Amino acid sequence: MNSTALVWFKKDLRVCDHQPLCKGAEHRRLICLYAYEPDIIQADDFDGSHLVFINESLAELDQALRQLGNRLTLQCGNCVAILEQLHARHNFEHIYSHEETGNAITYARDLKVRAWAKENDVQLHEYAQNGVVRRLANRDGWASKWNRKMSEPLHPAPSKLPPSPESRAGELLDENGLGIKPSERTVAQTGGRSSALELLQTFLEQRGENYRSDMSSPLGGSHSCSRLSPYLAFGCISVREVLQATRSQVEDIKSDPETNGRSNWLKSLSSFQSRLSWHCHFMQKLEDEPDIEFQNMNRGYDGLREEEFREDYFQAFCNAQTGYPMIDACMRALQQTGWINFRMRAMLVSFSSYHLWLHWPRPAAFMARLFLDYEPGIHYSQFQMQSGVTGINTVRIYSPIKQALDNDPNGDFIREYVPELAELPNELLAEPHKMTQMEQLLYGCQLGKDYPLPIVEHKEAYARAKQRIFEAKNRPETREFAARVYQKHGSRKTPARERR
Repeated sequence: MNSTALVWFKKDLRVCDHQPLCKGAEHRRLICLYAYEPDIIQADDFDGSHLVFINESLAELDQALRQLGNRLTLQCGNCVAILEQLHARHNFEHIYSHEETGNAITYARDLKVRAWAKENDVQLHEYAQNGVVRRLANRDGWASKWNRKMSEPLHPAPSKLPPSPESRAGELLDENGLGIKPSERTVAQTGGRSSALELLQTFLEQRGENYRSDMSSPLGGSHSCSRLSPYLAFGCISVREVLQATRSQVEDIKSDPETNGRSNWLKSLSSFQSRLSWHCHFMQKLEDEPDIEFQNMNRGYDGLREEEFREDYFQAFCNAQTGYPMIDACMRALQQTGWINFRMRAMLVSFSSYHLWLHWPRPAAFMARLFLDYEPGIHYSQFQMQSGVTGINTVRIYSPIKQALDNDPNGDFIREYVPELAELPNELLAEPHKMTQMEQLLYGCQLGKDYPLPIVEHKEAYARAKQRIFEAKNRPETREFAARVYQKHGSRKTPARERR
């Protein structure tokens, strides 16, 4: 095409399986834009570690674009203002981008960009980059739609890109340049597509064999889980790429004459494929109802916890000083690495919501900053599910003591992240508050000084939370809302008439 176009990179920092880039390559000149947006970067759910990961990914993206004959244009500011300035200089006629299921800030921004494009006679083309369906009529048959989308051929990277007319390439901006607190993490995963591809390969060929059995353990999971979640969140690799590579590996295993001896692999990769579907399933909830970032999915639970929020409990939770070693170890692992396995995430949310009876929005914003793989659609859907305010999910109140005994029986994880308890024997690690005065002297850990006593008593908090959540769940208005929630968000693989 004898025209100028702009490809707008958001959370899709790659050149492979990138339909907007393929479309942009058809034009005579092409601007490849990434915008640092202060509204997003300075929001409550953004962390300096996110920026580090983004910049590492942008550096690789720019290198890939240069190899194709273009380069990345980096700008900082309001996205509409940036587009206005670039349009004044280059009069581009098309914007190509991926759809994004983000937070309220990105949702409002996308609406403004769409309005600006219409006012300026610029064609805005948005393409799905995962299994989320925009303007979905209802949930019936969603799984079939997802499977069809995921089975479509990948979009290969263009063999060549047209040159950019923009002379101002810009530069990567760090935390100081953007006015946010620098990241203090030293062991977080490195951003960029090359790391994503390496992790995918090692997972499918080496690490993933015991995925199904190890994923509940914080130690086993750190090795046997794919660890691809931050790369999916920032689009260094697409869900479709990962799923199709997994399916290919399954077929290779099935065709191997030694398949009978590799049954663990097939079970693990089957579980992994299911979780890729769940990945998009939960994002679809936020796509269909953006308000779940802020309010209970089931309004029958409104008022359940809001007026009883205890700041001292919240601070103890955030600072990993709850007196429950498994809770504190998981929180410290998150603070240091930005990752923890799914079971432990669910336990943390459960403890916050039930044992501490904290209304979920503030803990959700705090943990969004901790998760390097923060994906708003998954994050808020899961927070509400684990907090028991959907009305359609099983209420799960995790025991931090049982989780320690089940998933860290030798205490390796607790000792790594709660070193003040390192000298305790295994039988005391899950419940150090049971130490006698003599044991505290013997193991060099004084309760209330070296390590806190539990901020709540487990059995009492568990019983009280269980009674209150089920009383709320059984109210007629809550049940009525639950029916609506299921109709809008419930998981179902076949249309209603087929179910009947």
